Amino acid sequence: MAGPIANESEQIDRRTSRSICDAVGERLQQSLRPEPRLPTHLEQLLHELERRDRDPH
Repeated sequence: MAGPIANESEQIDRRTSRSICDAVGERLQQSLRPEPRLPTHLEQLLHELERRDRDPH
């Protein structure tokens, strides 16, 4: 049975490994970041504007 690295030609250098880890970390942070919430008062004002836009009068 082969070890974690089958042969040395498959190894990547430390700099490349760090770049991959950083990129994966950034993507995880972006995808796991919670959606920003507006303060309740601003949310109510936006709903009021939406309601007025829909109202034909």
